[in-house]
Amino acid sequence: MMLTVMLAPVAAIVVQLAISRTREFAADAGSAKLTGNPAFDPLLIMNAFSGQFLGDLFSTHPSTEARIEHLLKLEQQQPKFSS
Repeated sequence: MMLTVMLAPVAAIVVQLAISRTREFAADAGSAKLTGNPAFDPLLIMNAFSGQFLGDLFSTHPSTEARIEHLLKLEQQQPKFSS
């Protein structure tokens, strides 16, 4: 019982941070769909915790590399339009 009381707030924080990272990916996808172009310039701020599991687990935003990789996957899924 005592262990549950101590671990529940930590688990809630981890879930909240995961939701925040998911929303960042959704925002990136929405921007790419609106503009038709996954812009990389705003993503050039480097994450100090990249490559560290605990850093990623407790971060509020996904790493720059993860965001760029996600945008590249979205770009591959988009139909190509010729003008």
